[in-house]
Amino acid sequence: MNETNKKLETKRILIYLGITFFITYAFSFCVIYPLKDTDNVRMGMSTITTLLIAAIMFFPAIGVLLTRLITKEGFKNSWMKPNFKRNIKTYLLAYFGPGLLTLLGTGLYFLIFPSHYDPEFGFVISTIEASGASLGDVTPQMLIVSQIFTALFLGPIMNFITCFGEEWGWRGYLLPKMAEKLPMIPMLLINGVIWGLWHAPITAIGHNYGVGYPLFPFTGIAAMCFFCIVMGIFLSYVTMKTKSCVPAILGHGAINSIAGIGMFFTVDGGNPFLGPAPTGFIGAIPFIIVAVIMLIFYFGKEEI
Repeated sequence: MNETNKKLETKRILIYLGITFFITYAFSFCVIYPLKDTDNVRMGMSTITTLLIAAIMFFPAIGVLLTRLITKEGFKNSWMKPNFKRNIKTYLLAYFGPGLLTLLGTGLYFLIFPSHYDPEFGFVISTIEASGASLGDVTPQMLIVSQIFTALFLGPIMNFITCFGEEWGWRGYLLPKMAEKLPMIPMLLINGVIWGLWHAPITAIGHNYGVGYPLFPFTGIAAMCFFCIVMGIFLSYVTMKTKSCVPAILGHGAINSIAGIGMFFTVDGGNPFLGPAPTGFIGAIPFIIVAVIMLIFYFGKEEI
């Protein structure tokens, strides 16, 4: 890549980040914040807040679209072609890996904190009752098995559209451009921090980590950056292996579909900074181990 093209790619990165962060932060401060409901964040945000947060997931894709139009880049090399051939194992890893790693992290959390496990599933029952609903003839065990099955086998597909909004931006656009400019391992760390900081406005209203913890909201934002580094390494691996953002979309969808399943087994929903959800450090340990393996044996190579 000659010097002119390098400068152009840098310009595109900056324009993409500028657009994506601006519309995300502006939407958060001007639309979500006036309507937010954090009175009972652990039991769930208001429906309108949840829907508005879901809408934010499309902003990275909007950033890609506008950047490609503004800089006249066009839509070649968009990293959206699935590239299934010779990549079936990578797709299986993207589809089922997050769910299995989340369940492992949940099990590890309860091994360390056995007193946090509730065999009566009181948290599930109280959460449903607080919403005004009823289990009826369905037992908590039946509900949890159904949720796990749905998350593992249907979640990546069910979440495909919303996760496309993020992954076409972070893995389909920003990742390959940053990979041209920086060594892979530092690039992945920076990429993860950028992704984490993009989440800052919603982290600051209690998404994922709640409110009222020490040094709120900065501790939550830092934890989110760490989470995004770890998950970003996994999603970047399946992207770089296939030269497509499609498996990252499926992997992201898998994470979103099953991340909260461990709370069903707890006395009080768990600790957002520890687990059982993978947003907590203990819940994330299986992901951390896999991320380190990927860094050493794949991203540590000179050629990718």
